[in-house]
Amino acid sequence: MSKPSVVVVGASGHARVILDIIRSEDRCEIVGLVDSFKPVGTELAGFRVLGDEAFLADAVRLGDIQGVIVGIGDNSIRSRITANLSAAVPGLTFFSAIHARATVSPDSVIGPGTVVMAGAVVNPGCTIGAGCIINTNASIDHDGRMDDFSSLAPACSTGGNVSIGTHAAIGIGAILFHAINVGEHTVIGGGAVVTRDIPPCSVAMGVPARVVRQREPGQRYL
Repeated sequence: MSKPSVVVVGASGHARVILDIIRSEDRCEIVGLVDSFKPVGTELAGFRVLGDEAFLADAVRLGDIQGVIVGIGDNSIRSRITANLSAAVPGLTFFSAIHARATVSPDSVIGPGTVVMAGAVVNPGCTIGAGCIINTNASIDHDGRMDDFSSLAPACSTGGNVSIGTHAAIGIGAILFHAINVGEHTVIGGGAVVTRDIPPCSVAMGVPARVVRQREPGQRYL
């Protein structure tokens, strides 16, 4: 049986990692990249930018492409691009990508468009929403929840029964204690130790983590 053909949307560092993940899985055929801001022919990791969103719509209609993975690191931008693509190409399939060296319990659920990188661990009973990122060597323990378009940066870890709201971003090396709730659109700074719930639309940093300011949904954090 032939492998489904996919394109990666985006042509930056995060997209490079996703290309590596797809090759490690060896279940999809990479056709190339789609990027509205880089010239056709721009290369990344041996793959070329083929066109923009209009190109993608035509390719899906012609049957040349079966699905996409959105390779954008910023949660809100990834969400917006996903929504735009869904509107422009009705019925478009969003593939997940799970590195061959990630550990994902068969008792957990991974949503469409989610990326799980090398060394990551998803333990039993977890629910991972659509368009999430579980980055290199990050872990989410038993019965955890990540809502749509949230992310764990490299080497961050959570205890069990943690809930991470939509669009929330957990920074590099952060630690979330057992049963912590992180609100939607919240950013946890790198190296933070979260010992209590953090409300929505906040930026929290430090050991232990404390809210240092509020943030607007969609505000850049990378």
